[in-house]
Amino acid sequence: MSELKMRSAKDQVSAAEWQARIDLAACYRLMALYGMTDMIANHISARVPGEPEHFLINAYGMLYEEITASSLYKIDLDGGTVLKPDVEYGINRAGFVIHSAIHRARHDVDCVIHTHTAAGMAVSSLASGLLPMTQTAMRFAHVPFHDYESVAIDLDEQQRLVADLGHHDAMLLRNHGLLVVGASIPEAFSNIYRLELACKAQLLAQAAASDIILPGADIVARTNHLYQPNVRRPFGILEWPALLRQLDRRDTSYKT
Repeated sequence: MSELKMRSAKDQVSAAEWQARIDLAACYRLMALYGMTDMIANHISARVPGEPEHFLINAYGMLYEEITASSLYKIDLDGGTVLKPDVEYGINRAGFVIHSAIHRARHDVDCVIHTHTAAGMAVSSLASGLLPMTQTAMRFAHVPFHDYESVAIDLDEQQRLVADLGHHDAMLLRNHGLLVVGASIPEAFSNIYRLELACKAQLLAQAAASDIILPGADIVARTNHLYQPNVRRPFGILEWPALLRQLDRRDTSYKT
């Protein structure tokens, strides 16, 4: 694959940050591999280890399949650039507004993912939202909404965005798309993969019939409980090495 040439950031950051950069670049590549992209739009961010006021995010102008560890911006919660990659592109304003709000408010969150997939946009526009009709959907049980306020470029929206997300790890952005958070990059990727899958399954069922069977509230609650990270395992961690091997069989340039 043809790739952009840029100076490595490895000697400018800590070992922990470099590993976070590799994992975040891998997450971008996996999003492309699994078809959850919108050309250069959307964003994934990760908090810098040991630096709670700083996070990493993509340069606005690169496809997800082009992202590397060195191509990521390091910015602070106020939008100031801490470390600029050797690329001509800047940062998506909406990416800063959405991600900085969550990183500032949710200290339990290290990774935030936002998408504009067809399935996610469709379900976000349904009055019902995500239905607990499959085991995969019950993983999230109740997914809150954040009403659409136009392109998210105003800081005034941040307070409402954070309030609507609350303690949840997934949210439907009305008429817009999906948003998930995770305590780590692997956990956040697992959340967006499963949320996307649940949206696709719901749309297929709704297109086929109107008599969708929903489990009882007690079954939904029990299933959701079994997917909590402290009950059986934090989902995403076990899968991550296998996902990295999948990437490595195709292209290892995300590590540069």
